Amino acid sequence: FSFSWQTTFQDGGEEVEDGAVYNVTLKKVQIQQAANKGARWLGGEGDQLPPEHTVRQYETSKIRAIKAGTLEKLVENLLTAFGDADFSYISIFLATYRAFASPRAVLELLLDRFGNLETSSHGEVANLNSLESEMVLRVEIASVLRAWLDQCSEDFREPPDYVCLLKLLDYLKNNMPNSDMESRVQNLLKQFQNQEVEAVDGFCSTSSSDLVDGEELEISNSDEFSSFQDHVVAEQLTYMDVMLFRRVVPYHCLGSIWSQRDKKENKNLAPTVRATITQFNAVTKCVISTILGTRELKIQQRAKIIEKWIHIAHECRILKNFSSLRAIISALQSNSIYRLKTTWMCVSKDILLMYEELSEIFSDHDNYLTSRELLMKEATSKFANLDSSEKENQKKSQKRLQLQKNKGVMQGTVPYLGTFLTDLIMLDTALQDYVEGGLINFEKRRREFEVIAQIKLLQSSCNSYCLIPDQKFIQWFRRQRQLTEEESYKLSREAEAAADTNILSPKSQKSMVKRISTLFLGTDVFTPPKEQPPKSSPVGGSSGESTDSASVSSCEFNHSETEDVCVTPVSSPEDPLKKGYDSDKGSISSDKGSISKGSGSSKGSIFDTGSGSDSGSIPTRDSGSVPSSVPKVLPVYNRQSGGSCIIRVSMDGLHASVYKSILITNQDRIPDVTQRALLKHNLEPDAVEDYELVQVISEDKELVFPRDANVFYGMNSHVNFDFILRKKA
Repeated sequence: FSFSWQTTFQDGGEEVEDGAVYNVTLKKVQIQQAANKGARWLGGEGDQLPPEHTVRQYETSKIRAIKAGTLEKLVENLLTAFGDADFSYISIFLATYRAFASPRAVLELLLDRFGNLETSSHGEVANLNSLESEMVLRVEIASVLRAWLDQCSEDFREPPDYVCLLKLLDYLKNNMPNSDMESRVQNLLKQFQNQEVEAVDGFCSTSSSDLVDGEELEISNSDEFSSFQDHVVAEQLTYMDVMLFRRVVPYHCLGSIWSQRDKKENKNLAPTVRATITQFNAVTKCVISTILGTRELKIQQRAKIIEKWIHIAHECRILKNFSSLRAIISALQSNSIYRLKTTWMCVSKDILLMYEELSEIFSDHDNYLTSRELLMKEATSKFANLDSSEKENQKKSQKRLQLQKNKGVMQGTVPYLGTFLTDLIMLDTALQDYVEGGLINFEKRRREFEVIAQIKLLQSSCNSYCLIPDQKFIQWFRRQRQLTEEESYKLSREAEAAADTNILSPKSQKSMVKRISTLFLGTDVFTPPKEQPPKSSPVGGSSGESTDSASVSSCEFNHSETEDVCVTPVSSPEDPLKKGYDSDKGSISSDKGSISKGSGSSKGSIFDTGSGSDSGSIPTRDSGSVPSSVPKVLPVYNRQSGGSCIIRVSMDGLHASVYKSILITNQDRIPDVTQRALLKHNLEPDAVEDYELVQVISEDKELVFPRDANVFYGMNSHVNFDFILRKKA
């Protein structure tokens, strides 16, 4: 017999059970069967059956995927998912359940309710007294527990008592004695007990307290930095990034968890994510410190350091390290470095072109489409795919890449984590935690898992790196002082003032200024910066004050990223780069509606603080009830679509970078949005009457809303969706 298959899928609607809603898909398989042997008796030539004698059979199977349910139903579905052909369910649940339940709650349900062979009411088991039924249930539970230990063993790290791990061990001793899993759990318990509470590796412990008394700002020795080869610096930065990224616990990135880190009781929340952010900030600060830290440097020497960092960024690109690459580019685009016009004029044209190409990777056009596509393209590739429009750069890139290939060692990919954090925060803001009937919206978790799966894939790829730490460089890197924004701006002014600008004619200066401005992702017009120090931010402080929330410059350029990667920008309020480069924070001249003069607060860093846990309980008033399915088009920031959008609300008196993403619909009025914003900022929601909501139109104009105004229709949709919550006089 010969067979051929053709598979089609058909939407089978929904199935509703007590405490659960399922999506049903019908899988139809067409099997074409030809009886070759004996075909000659039916008039076939040789052993081939004529087409009209081909037998077609159809098999239809049902695939059930849980869409929403109670916690009890979601846990029960762990045991039935394979029977329902929902093969990815266990992985999705384990990666996202921390958003709506604790490990202890899930384990108790799994073991006490469904794992108790005497009282279990598991639906697939008709007669629990039969040995066969007990074996089926034992195998199902063992499969779930094995997956849990494989994928999320960190869930059981609960020092000093390890309640969940001991409970699991007790269950295995009673129900699966002397099994491999029992041995595995015992070993895991010993491993946890022998380790101290996991702390972030000290790669970037570079706070001001590390400095020796009496040290000046000129701690960065340019000669020592120049002694490190470019590829060595890139490899060491990659080594540190890889070590930290591989330790990232994926559920720490979930929007509902990451967005809660501002609360006092959550200061130790998501330590693995904080560690990658601290490293990113340390790299950015290091770039600025090496360029500005030594006052005695001549223009050409400072330009050489900038060139060296561009070469290091290029080496990071070859190593597929997008984290340090972005950190370096962000530092070079910070106002304190960008404003060094005379220094930039001494940077060679070829290197400026290389810098331009590297900068374009992180263009904010179309939601950072270039960097996203590049990241996915190279996620599993053995080596970087390098293209350059400049022949000399292309030749150098291919030569360095060939050296990497000759070593015969594959490379992984280190992403810029902020992109994933932003996606997960926006998903958390746009989608509800619960649907009608109070059921947990598991469709939201499936969407989140699409992002989590990308993080896991990239973590797996990092195992391909074969890098050896260079203690000399790491010690040097640790010693670098992280300048505050005031210090870096002051040093930048001193360096520029010391430059002999008389060696250049006004015409050549103007030409160079335009050439530099065009490098920053299409900025066509350059406005000279006003010489005044940046305003101090009351939040986050300098890098010396907080290694978790301080950042140098990345915040100035990445308007959709998540906030703690950067809180305090190193720039003046009149930073021309922000006006030209950052389309989300540009100077807006159009104003519609009732405008009143505002405080003109600076718009600096634009990293998303994310949504609070309340985001999941926002009703959609268009339909009169909470939607039970994921919308086809998600609400986004800065665009009204489908009767909804996302706005960013910051508190008056705090830096504009500390904002919360709020989902609003065309039915929301001022009291609703104000209350939601207060909740997000961890303030008393009953104080709605004490606050007013205003939209920032420009640096000196605001749109003030009447008390009962419809925010969706009343807001100015031609400017950024940036709002301020201000206490009434």
